[in-house]
Amino acid sequence: MADSTLSIDFRAASLGYTAGEYAKFRKHAWLMLLMFSILYLFLYGGRFNLGLAIPLMTEQMGWTKTQLGILSSVMFWTYGFGHLFNGRLGEIFGVKRFIVAGAILSAATNVFISFQDSLLLITVLWGFNGYFQSMLWSPGLALMARWWPGNTRGFATGLSNGFSGLGQVVTWFLVAIAFALVPGPAGPDGQPGPGDWRAAFTIPVIGILCVVGFFYFLVKGRPSDVGLKEYKEAEPERVEQEAALEAIVASKGKIYPYIYLFSQWRFVLWCFIVAGSNTARYGLLTWIPSYYKEALQMDVKAGIVGSVWLPLGMALGTVIVPWITDKYCSINRLPAVIICALAAGATVFLFPYLTDPFIVAGVLFLAGFFIYAINGVVWAYATDVGGRFFSGTATGILDWAAYMGAAMQAIIFGAILDTGAWNLLFIVVGGVCVANAVFAVLAGVGNKKIA
Repeated sequence: MADSTLSIDFRAASLGYTAGEYAKFRKHAWLMLLMFSILYLFLYGGRFNLGLAIPLMTEQMGWTKTQLGILSSVMFWTYGFGHLFNGRLGEIFGVKRFIVAGAILSAATNVFISFQDSLLLITVLWGFNGYFQSMLWSPGLALMARWWPGNTRGFATGLSNGFSGLGQVVTWFLVAIAFALVPGPAGPDGQPGPGDWRAAFTIPVIGILCVVGFFYFLVKGRPSDVGLKEYKEAEPERVEQEAALEAIVASKGKIYPYIYLFSQWRFVLWCFIVAGSNTARYGLLTWIPSYYKEALQMDVKAGIVGSVWLPLGMALGTVIVPWITDKYCSINRLPAVIICALAAGATVFLFPYLTDPFIVAGVLFLAGFFIYAINGVVWAYATDVGGRFFSGTATGILDWAAYMGAAMQAIIFGAILDTGAWNLLFIVVGGVCVANAVFAVLAGVGNKKIA
């Protein structure tokens, strides 16, 4: 008990708090992390539902994979460019305000889509949905940086990102339940189809509206909102960097963080890394359900259940690997990126040669683990390079880069798969993973600082 008390006193003193202040700080830090993570978990019900609805939209509406690939890509463009601005805007005008508004608007847009028959109108609405969804993650990481010191942010960002990976699993089950509750149009035999695609845009978004109210009332914007002073960083490198970032904001103005970040060549390489990671991530998430149906000859519901192993691996990888970087390489997290990128490439190259459903599930799990682990490390880096002063801006730029990669894959892979060339999809995804390892090696050359 005495050792535990000494440990708590030491941690409190290292942050500049008394033991009582530290207990209050940790309570609100954990409340912020858990509430944001749970909200983001349910937010995926308004984003990944489209990929799961695509097979039924193709069947029931007669739209091609190329058309639906374009529809899917629209969100990536609006979501990506939304992040480019909303990370900074959230820091200027209030991160909580942006998070709550974005969640409510996204849920409403999804419900409105479910009443539409026009592909053009659905595409426009899906674009708006992408922008609304971009109002959460970058401001959320800005909020996280205010409550979680630098040497714990790998854990914090990884846990939150892990909930998003779990959110993909929850979404897939919610969509499966929605299809079971709302049967599709009757076929030639007079029997109802396996599900109505419209249900994927209503039932899965209910959780968003349930959680966002709790988030608004329970989460505080920063320590000063509960009567605490701001915490101190432990590492000299972070203290020096945060002083420089604070001076930039104070003397250069509110827009200068963009210029500062884009002038850092290593930061630009991180943008390429996250773009590649999201190309691989969404290349699998968007099209694996269709792969189960077309290449493995499974029905839609069986394909969804089998595909769940991919986001399960993602959820685990993005929690474990960033937390490990806190322990061993919190100032320079690039070695973890190199290892995960090479491992991801190896599993993806292997995938098209497998036919046994159990082996396919295991390899999907590993591919998800290593691919999404990279994303988790990227978000820890975003809070490292932006500190408490513009983590939202850094996250926004990196997420913009990520979704430029995601947008391109949606169009390119949709066109590839209209020809039935499934093997080419896996070759391209594996090649992108290997390229990520090369970018990480280049970014690490001579690197002695966070940026």
